Amino acid sequence: MKLSSRFTVAFVLLLMLLNLSNGFTPPRIMLHRLTGSSVYLTTEELWFNQTLDHYSPYDHRWFQQRYYEFLDHFRSPDGPIFLKICGESACNGITNDYIGVLAKKFGAAVVSLEHRYYGKSSPFKSLTTENLRYLSSKQALFDLAVFRQHYQESLNIKHKGADTENPWFVFGISYAGALSAWFRLKFPHLTCGSLASSAVVLAVYNFTEFDQQIGESAGAECKAALQETTRLVERRLALNAKAVKTLFGAAELEIEGDFLYFLADAAVIAFQYGNPDKLCTPLVEAKKAGEDLVDAYAKYVREYYLGSFGVSVQTYNQKQLKNTAVTDQSSDRLWWFQVCTEVAYFQVAPSNDSIRSSKVDARYHLDLCKNVFGEEVYPDVNSTNIYYGGTNIAGSKIIFTNGSQDPWRHASKQISSPDMPSYVITCHNCGHGTDLRGCPQSPLSPEGDAQKCSSPDAVYRVRQQIIKLMDLWLSQCQDSGRSSM
Repeated sequence: MKLSSRFTVAFVLLLMLLNLSNGFTPPRIMLHRLTGSSVYLTTEELWFNQTLDHYSPYDHRWFQQRYYEFLDHFRSPDGPIFLKICGESACNGITNDYIGVLAKKFGAAVVSLEHRYYGKSSPFKSLTTENLRYLSSKQALFDLAVFRQHYQESLNIKHKGADTENPWFVFGISYAGALSAWFRLKFPHLTCGSLASSAVVLAVYNFTEFDQQIGESAGAECKAALQETTRLVERRLALNAKAVKTLFGAAELEIEGDFLYFLADAAVIAFQYGNPDKLCTPLVEAKKAGEDLVDAYAKYVREYYLGSFGVSVQTYNQKQLKNTAVTDQSSDRLWWFQVCTEVAYFQVAPSNDSIRSSKVDARYHLDLCKNVFGEEVYPDVNSTNIYYGGTNIAGSKIIFTNGSQDPWRHASKQISSPDMPSYVITCHNCGHGTDLRGCPQSPLSPEGDAQKCSSPDAVYRVRQQIIKLMDLWLSQCQDSGRSSM
């Protein structure tokens, strides 16, 4: 069916708007950008006064933190409460993914808290490095704990002072998935359990496995085409950098490393979010036909990565990252601060058989951190892993899930341990957060529909395990009369 031009323009604008509002940024600044229709269960904003510094008994400053609640399926007054953690971008509502299905099944309320500093929850009007000192996963976890207590108390007041302790369960995807696991680890008395979907619990300095997974997910033909494309681009950059950057719609990226990172991410996104054929089919066909691979890849980047997927080139521009004003683009700077101080996840080129350019190395990342935030900023990954445990996290009642094609799974817990099962959903287009989003992960499939996964049964089997464990852990909470055991 052919769409009218007016409808097409409106539809594209809608997709771009939803892209920016779903809490999903490109993999370089990490993890989440979604599009689709019927995206939200609710977008009604609510507000909560949050403590600025949870670690100081003398600092009594506070800021307003945005949150949402969805009560359509809530079995009042003693039904469970699902806390859906928002991650490293603006949180403009509660997305209509598989959590909505689970809420209906369990008679649960769903609440979602925006991460401090992101979206409308900024404590400061300027995002200088000095003002970012309260931006950390540790502060964010305390935010969740304080909010959880506040919401439980307010719910009890609504029910005429009842002293009910509802069973809570925490959910998150990606960085928010890590927060979900860490919340259960650090505050086990406040939740019956956690679902940590594509949870990046391991801080990694040289994340070479990331690029290696892209090669594995691509398959031999597509991998070879991507590697040849990288070599050709590097040669042409040496001859006429401006022309090459213009071809890809990225002329404003003056720093060569920024441009090469941009090109690497454009490929990553196809595998991470369940659309591998959008990249590999035209690239492999171009290689077989003897056509210009750089032109073929540039067409994919312009039309898909910058076009329908909706990424902004400015995301990769260090000039933009240095902007300290609070804007719609602030998430880029904020996430890089967390990368440069806590978790790194430096997606560097492996020494052999790399897809991305070898110029995307640790030095590039460290130079970016210093250029954007100052000389003293450095990612202390050892301290982060000591504090949380990395993939040796010593928690309980945490479900870990990952998609087989997702490069981020190598920073997640992929081996089951007592009371912490881990599932890898294996299929051709199973990527980031498949258990909650279905396939593809972008555009969003309402209610996490898995029918477009190349193996819907693989998703279904893991979801059945999730339901079984949730049912067990929630019933244990209810039996004990508290949120955890």
